[in-house]
Amino acid sequence: MRLTEIIKIIFYGIVEGITEWLPVSSTGHLILFESIWPLALSEAFLSMFRVVIQLGAILAVCVVFWDKLWPFRSDIDEDQQKGIFDMWIKVIIGCVPAAIAGFLLDDFLDAHLFRWPVVAIALIVYGVAFIFIENRRGSAKSKIKNYSDMTYLNALEIGLFQTLSLIPGTSRSGASILGAMLVGTKRTLAAEFSFFMAVPIMFGASGLKLVKYLIKLETALTAVEVVSLILGMLVAFVVSLFVVRFLMNFVRRYSFAIFGYYRIALGVLVFIMALLRPGMMP
Repeated sequence: MRLTEIIKIIFYGIVEGITEWLPVSSTGHLILFESIWPLALSEAFLSMFRVVIQLGAILAVCVVFWDKLWPFRSDIDEDQQKGIFDMWIKVIIGCVPAAIAGFLLDDFLDAHLFRWPVVAIALIVYGVAFIFIENRRGSAKSKIKNYSDMTYLNALEIGLFQTLSLIPGTSRSGASILGAMLVGTKRTLAAEFSFFMAVPIMFGASGLKLVKYLIKLETALTAVEVVSLILGMLVAFVVSLFVVRFLMNFVRRYSFAIFGYYRIALGVLVFIMALLRPGMMP
């Protein structure tokens, strides 16, 4: 494995670690990055790689929010433990729609929607949505300030919005955060709940992608592929440790509107890149 390819994998992990949690679409960034600096690996492997390296980012959430995610700690009382279990029930309810849709539509989405026009349009449309919703909310108080305020129906509603992230360029965190804000959730809780829903969703999606790839391959992963996956996940994990903390601190003081403007700019850039360099983007 050449040094240049190792450097590329490191950069891919950095891009994934940053964009998985910010509502700006990791897919949009990876498409743009691949068009500029493609990896010398098969497209079948890259399709799986884009999803599986997200496991590193997911593990970072488990580390950062361990106290809120693990109910079997000795330093909490029974009521706190029940609160964590209740939160997990809401997380699972929120994951069900995307899990079902993703399992049924995975191959169709890869074959028909993983195209730069879809990604660019999704980036722009949801960028406008973030700006519109933040402007409409203004200084209005949120009705859902903690998990006890959130009903199981609210969790399902947020989960239905998360299914929109199956469209490349939408952003899983972006779709779920938008859904949470629309049902009246405060920004910090919307971001946190989006992070928590990512844990079972991305473990399931990564497992599905890896199994499908191995079935099609009918053999084991090569040494280069194993190194690429492990290195990409490790870098994504380290970067995500910082990004998750950054976003939680950011949304305590600022709105998501800035990400809306960024998404619009990125969507326009994807359009320009595709027009200037036809054939460089899927």
